[in-house]
Amino acid sequence: MSILNVEHLTHGFGDRAIFDDVSFRLLKGEHIGLIGANGEGKSTFFNIVTGKLTPDEGKIEWARNVRIGYLDQHSSLEKGRTLEDVLKSAFAWLFEMEERMNQICDSLGEASPEEMDAMMEELGVIQDMLTLHDFYTVDAKVEEVARALGLLELGLSHDVADLSGGQRMKVLLAKLLLEKPDILLLDEPTNYLDAEHIAWLTRYLQEYENAFILISHDIPFLNNVINLIYHMENRRLDRYVGDYDKFQEVYAVKKSQLEAAYRRQQQEISELKDFVARNKARVATRNMAMSRQKKLDKMEVIELAAERPKPEFSFPMGKTPGKYIFETDGLVIGYEEPLSVPLHIALERGHKVALTGANGIGKTTLLKSILGLIPALEGSVTRGENLEIGYFEQEIKGENKRTCIEEIWEEFPAFSQYEVRAALARCGLTTKHIESQVRVLSGGEQAKVRLCKLMNRSTNILLLDEPTNHLDVDAKEELKRALKEYRGSMLLICHEPEFYRDIVGEVWDCSKWTTKIL
Repeated sequence: MSILNVEHLTHGFGDRAIFDDVSFRLLKGEHIGLIGANGEGKSTFFNIVTGKLTPDEGKIEWARNVRIGYLDQHSSLEKGRTLEDVLKSAFAWLFEMEERMNQICDSLGEASPEEMDAMMEELGVIQDMLTLHDFYTVDAKVEEVARALGLLELGLSHDVADLSGGQRMKVLLAKLLLEKPDILLLDEPTNYLDAEHIAWLTRYLQEYENAFILISHDIPFLNNVINLIYHMENRRLDRYVGDYDKFQEVYAVKKSQLEAAYRRQQQEISELKDFVARNKARVATRNMAMSRQKKLDKMEVIELAAERPKPEFSFPMGKTPGKYIFETDGLVIGYEEPLSVPLHIALERGHKVALTGANGIGKTTLLKSILGLIPALEGSVTRGENLEIGYFEQEIKGENKRTCIEEIWEEFPAFSQYEVRAALARCGLTTKHIESQVRVLSGGEQAKVRLCKLMNRSTNILLLDEPTNHLDVDAKEELKRALKEYRGSMLLICHEPEFYRDIVGEVWDCSKWTTKIL
């Protein structure tokens, strides 16, 4: 049974086309991975099918009474609501039924016999619905999902406005999973999730009986949960049966076949044009030349897709710092409440370290405390001499209305326009991206703009907070190569062992010193 039909979808932003005559059909129970490079339009596709964006052309048709659950990269939570309020809102329609049931019970004493019969009948229907949908075990369900995603230790009475980026994503994901919609649309659900919770989400999606479409650049996760791939490239959407690894095999074969066909056709076109040019003026051969020309005119010319620019990251090394990058003496990190026991840690020159552990235990807070952006609750941080620090922040709040060019120019006012454009192009951004406002770019493209700033100044210590979030496969591989070659020191927060294990020499498990109950 078809849940969603998309027919002849065409859409773009200004003169930048995203889709050209795309059609798509989603069937009940399909588990789909929606893949493609940064900026190909994956999140835009979700916004169109959920009605947040109106396409330039095309028809979007959902089956009747389908409940859609959409996990958006940029979803927000309302200040003043508790974690429990948000999770229980997944069952809002059942609570409305309970309220109606209570109203009926309150009115029974004043009802006429005829009204009472009708009320009793409605009451029976409501009670059956509440029982059918396990209304009386809602608290247990909320607790189970909250525990599985590591939210229970925060306390269900915690205000959602105070959550970190990772915790906020977990709350939105938990609410969505509790709703059990007919179709899940998940946009980068593993961003900010640690390994333990990715493993739980993997098991959940493997057993999920309804359909879902998943955008993710986390290949091991994708391979574990999907059985169909839809590949978005050059304004097209192509379907492949199997997981990501199978897609890569088939895609490589199709690409080589197309390239071979293109070369054969180009050779044929060249020969036909040459024959026409040499023979069209001669009476004896004019008819043959006209015949060749007709063949040329009718030929459906094969076009090869333009190669997307691939990023080339590099992080220039600054002057040599002192032996120690930083040392802490009884450092307690946190805000109103401490997040750590007193810390006595140090990072030596040239050492590269990954920080691991669950969301909310203080990894980002530690980086900001080392930088002096957050004051210590107790103890101190001593930073070394001659430090040239490069900091990649996990998330930038607010809408940035500057263009990419203006963004880099503000940081490097001495650059010429050519130098700014060249710097952004090295990060894999096209001319259209470079001239666009930062806020209209995809999450991956925005990350590339921020990496561009790090690439254009010398550093001897990099503090990187989840730099792989939103980056596509090519960009992630290139970033990994550049960080392996970087000769400076590094503190790296990352939830992907496949990414960091070849870069760092040490792993600090932050759960060993957190004050949070895990």
